[in-house]
Amino acid sequence: MKNSIITFFLILGSFQINAKIKLPALFSDNMMLQQQSNVPIWGWADKNQSIKIKTSWDAKIYQVKADETGKWKIALKTPVAGGPYTITVSDAKETKSIKNILIGEVWLCSGQSNMEMPLKGFPGQAVYKGNELIVHSTNKQIRFITIPRATVLTPNEDFEGQWYTAGPQTTGNFSATAWYFGSLLQEVLNVPVGLIHVSYGGSSMEAWMNQEMLKDFTNVKIPTTKEELAKDPNRVPTTLFNGMLSPVIGYGIKGCIWYQGESNYERAGQYKDLMKKMVSSWRGLWGQGDFPFYYAQIAPFNYAQFHPKDNKEEYNSAYLREAQLKASNEISNSGMAVLMDIGEENNIHPIHKEAGGTRLGYLALTKTYGITGFEFESPEYKAMEIKDNSVTVSFDKAPNGITSNGKEVTGFQIAGEDKVFYPAKAEVRRKSVVLTSDKVIKPVAVRYLFKDFAEAQIFSTGGLPVSSFRTDNW
Repeated sequence: MKNSIITFFLILGSFQINAKIKLPALFSDNMMLQQQSNVPIWGWADKNQSIKIKTSWDAKIYQVKADETGKWKIALKTPVAGGPYTITVSDAKETKSIKNILIGEVWLCSGQSNMEMPLKGFPGQAVYKGNELIVHSTNKQIRFITIPRATVLTPNEDFEGQWYTAGPQTTGNFSATAWYFGSLLQEVLNVPVGLIHVSYGGSSMEAWMNQEMLKDFTNVKIPTTKEELAKDPNRVPTTLFNGMLSPVIGYGIKGCIWYQGESNYERAGQYKDLMKKMVSSWRGLWGQGDFPFYYAQIAPFNYAQFHPKDNKEEYNSAYLREAQLKASNEISNSGMAVLMDIGEENNIHPIHKEAGGTRLGYLALTKTYGITGFEFESPEYKAMEIKDNSVTVSFDKAPNGITSNGKEVTGFQIAGEDKVFYPAKAEVRRKSVVLTSDKVIKPVAVRYLFKDFAEAQIFSTGGLPVSSFRTDNW
């Protein structure tokens, strides 16, 4: 017994002597830090150990003490964009250095497969001009990191990954949507840009929320056993929040871009409230106030093919697009990129990723960085005026008007009190459309492209498409 006790303390003492400072994968060579901020940095060491952090941009030394579990965390004050810099982290026994750090603008990029889809494309599914972009992608001012897929029951603290500098050897595996967004910001702002990619194909919104966020949604079942993750773990509530988002929470960011919704199309009626809750909760966890949150509206697609025997009206993805449109007007400091013009009837992963990434970039450049002089958001339904047998539909957010680019507009429908919709003849004016139908004498409601799959017909003069919409609630 005495020998066992001695052995135990020898092992414990050896552990204490050999314990090392550990930094999360987020804090590694080539990383990007948000400029002009107090950015958190954290890690692990011996319990109660004193830690010193030195930043090369100002030669300042910070001191922090690890808690009883060995975890430590402190905020560093960052200067204006620049670099490269070094951070050293040391205790009484060792020093670790993080090298080649840039300081600039950092964005979180999250969602499901259309955010995850890399520049090189998925197997058998291309990204338009993706290969060409990869060849020309060398840019030392763009850094990115991808959090690997993980679905677990309890929150992860770290992951296996690293920051990369943009170039042909690295960008092919990175999110195409995030790349278009980040490269546009870097070009226009002329500062370094960092992108943290956290997405999982086929994921539901509920999977990116924790139990606290979901407590008011009574139909949501929180998993408690690994067996519940066996089928579609990316759609099980809380699993991706735990596995992929948790290790990133608190890292200094400017804002977030989001491309998700396809896996929630069957539950469109709940989507707006889920989204509002998720966004407000993420902001609360980051503790940076209402950081910008810009997202892509899902593109039209024939979702009915997933329901050959039980297709229902509520499975029409126009209802999900409607929920996303409504959310953009109810979530503060947000914006939505409309993608009605890139949908493919039988491909849920549109080949044209540039539209989503650059339109999200337009929103950020104007609404976050104050750059003006170009159109940054799609025209939006404003009101309708009924006169005799015609309906005039007017639009907001169209400073230079709307256009069909000279093509016939066939995507409008109008209905009378019988609630039966008929195709409408459309006359496009500068900021409105006049609709009539021989079959509707007294119109009361209008719908535009309110279908599962449809192709955009009305645009701003800047080329931004109008979202599908309806004026009724039938």
